Amino acid sequence: MMILYYHPGGCSLADHIVLIETGLPYRLVKVERGKRTEDGRDFMTINPKGFIPALELDDGSVLTENLAILVYIAHQAGALLPSDGLGRWRALEATSFMTTEFHGNFRPFFHADATQAERDKARKLLVKHFATIAGQLGDRPFLVGDRMTIADPYLVVMLMWAEKNEIEVPKRLNDYLAHMKTIPSVARALTDEGLV
Repeated sequence: MMILYYHPGGCSLADHIVLIETGLPYRLVKVERGKRTEDGRDFMTINPKGFIPALELDDGSVLTENLAILVYIAHQAGALLPSDGLGRWRALEATSFMTTEFHGNFRPFFHADATQAERDKARKLLVKHFATIAGQLGDRPFLVGDRMTIADPYLVVMLMWAEKNEIEVPKRLNDYLAHMKTIPSVARALTDEGLV
């Protein structure tokens, strides 16, 4: 059974949703801000990079970096990532965009020592990125077509962070988030992490 090391509402929420959606067996271990696991271990011994999430595999090895974890879970389950065609690459493209540009630009909102100028610059870039993603989404129910991919749970996290930090997003994305929260895997992950 895999172990997902997570922090409630963190980017690890995307992995949590994907694990539920795929039906793969897993166990959650919460990591506190002080880098201690809920069972008292030093998270740095699990992931020396110090970043959450981390996914401990059945053999005890640990996979880090959100994009790699999401692709690994999808590959193991044979779900949430098309096996070929342009849809596969669009899903990877969108997920990569969120793990780099979106996630990175939220950093000033999570660090108390960030200046207002840094937050203003990040806000401007995030508004632009959300407009880009809204254009990509269009009228489809999911980011890459008619079925959920690994990109959608990550977008859910980014939209929740936008809401928390009062970052304006297009109405289409607000509607999308409301729809995503009704999907059983998303609703369960939010409940499991105490986010509802």
